[in-house]
Amino acid sequence: MDALNRPLAGRVVRVNGPLVEVEGDVVASMLDVVMVGPQRISAETVAIAGSRLTVQAYEYTGGLKVGAAVESTGEPLSGLLGPGLLGNVFDGLMRPLSSAPTWLTADRPPATHDPSVIDHLWTFVPTAAVGSVVTPGSVLGTVPDAGSLEHRVLVPWGVSGDVTWMAAEGSARALDVVARVGGHAVRLSESWPVRQPRPFLERLSEVVPLHTGQRVLDLLFPLARGAAAAVPGGFGTGKTMLLQQIAKWSDADVIVYVGCGERGNELADVLADLSTLVDERTGGHLIDRTVIIANTSNMPMMARESSIYTGITVAEYYRDMGYDVVVIADSTSRWAEALREFANRNGDLPAEEGYPAHLASAVAAFYERAGRVTTLGGLPASVTVIGAVSPPGGDLTEPVTTVTQRFVRSLWLLDRDLAYSRHYPAVSWTGSFARDVADLGRWHAAQGDSGWAERRGRAMGLLAEAERLSSLAEVIGQSSLPGHERVVLLGGRLLRDGVLLQNALKSQDSYCSDAKASALLDLVIDVVDACQRLVQRGVAATTIEELDFGPVLRAREELDADDAAGVDTRRRAFVDQLEQVP
Repeated sequence: MDALNRPLAGRVVRVNGPLVEVEGDVVASMLDVVMVGPQRISAETVAIAGSRLTVQAYEYTGGLKVGAAVESTGEPLSGLLGPGLLGNVFDGLMRPLSSAPTWLTADRPPATHDPSVIDHLWTFVPTAAVGSVVTPGSVLGTVPDAGSLEHRVLVPWGVSGDVTWMAAEGSARALDVVARVGGHAVRLSESWPVRQPRPFLERLSEVVPLHTGQRVLDLLFPLARGAAAAVPGGFGTGKTMLLQQIAKWSDADVIVYVGCGERGNELADVLADLSTLVDERTGGHLIDRTVIIANTSNMPMMARESSIYTGITVAEYYRDMGYDVVVIADSTSRWAEALREFANRNGDLPAEEGYPAHLASAVAAFYERAGRVTTLGGLPASVTVIGAVSPPGGDLTEPVTTVTQRFVRSLWLLDRDLAYSRHYPAVSWTGSFARDVADLGRWHAAQGDSGWAERRGRAMGLLAEAERLSSLAEVIGQSSLPGHERVVLLGGRLLRDGVLLQNALKSQDSYCSDAKASALLDLVIDVVDACQRLVQRGVAATTIEELDFGPVLRAREELDADDAAGVDTRRRAFVDQLEQVP
């Protein structure tokens, strides 16, 4: 073996938590994975200085001694991508947890060596013919028993030419060769470096909305497919609940849920809910089209740093099959804290609040892997990223929150006062934003809803004016306001409690179709307009405020999730009733 291909042969000379320094005959590349000590702790090369190698360990380093042997794998941190991802749980290093013992051990094998992964038999159905010419992204076959979605075996990047051999329909393992293309063996599964974005043909400029089923998001702060959103909020403001609702009800084909440094019981709740919730698309369970990457707060700290990249790589894998994927990262703050801890141990020059100077670059690199693209196979597909941000003490001026806002298209800021008043989702309509509203308005107009942008503008204007008048009423009293302003206050309450408030525990209200959401908003706007006409006719504001608006407020819970027609019927009846007020 020549010198350039020799494995790393070295010894540990210093251990500082997850930071390990190695001396020896160092022949290694940056980001290569090495195995440290008798426990074969996984670690990644982060610095090379002459014969000294600095690695970050992804496992607990307790018991590791100076002088322990170090061996290089010669490869970067990679994930085994293939059938068996949907419906299962993996840790930040892409090791299966569904078949793991209750307490993980440091020497647990990676997915490429785990018997539960490589020995499982899948049904391979070839679709490409021998002699056909294929290019990267072409479909060679399918695996019908790999989840609720069709699993497509694609020609890997960098491989093209004639199909010289195809496996017959039958059973195959993850590492079995199922085709030969241009002299290259194509396996049922492929390994891909998680820090390297997977290639595609081009980004698509057309904006298409991602429907989340949450009215405050879909009506006021919509998100386009392939865009990125952030959900900052302090403790107790409902970040995890909102993300779980999006995971359950968004119209994506695949959900990748990354639990990064959060409490284990919350992730257990997510797994339990997804396992029992019926998927309306397939009739099975929602977990059958979900991949969970679990790196909770009781798991190795540095594995959080890799779990983000593992999750986005899995998402890109399904994107390349032509699917729309949503990545939910809860929370990116814990990921940033792992970066900070390691940078401090490594002696890097700290920036604001001790975070490394490259924090902004790391955050940007993660969110920029989102996108709506044309795949190598010529299909439109997308990866949408939604990241939670947990600012310490609810301080929204801290570095992770401020940096994240620069790289996302939508910000769903969670308000502590709304959460404490039991208004969920506690999305602030004053601090949130959506940068794709104009483009999404044109999309809705092209789909036949030309009033979407105007309807949203009316709602935002009503909320802003009600907020201003509420502050004024606290000073001079509501009774001192003129009638038309008191109707605005009433309209703001109807909009908040009758449209934006959503009960995740009610089957009729946990999810809301776009049609019903628009109908509810039309209901409130028409009621407010009718009340303003009453004021103009001389009806006292007190008389209007004493009317029973219960039918308006209860429509969201009493009518089914997609019953837009029922909301329209209630709207016409209630407006007619208002017109009869003497």
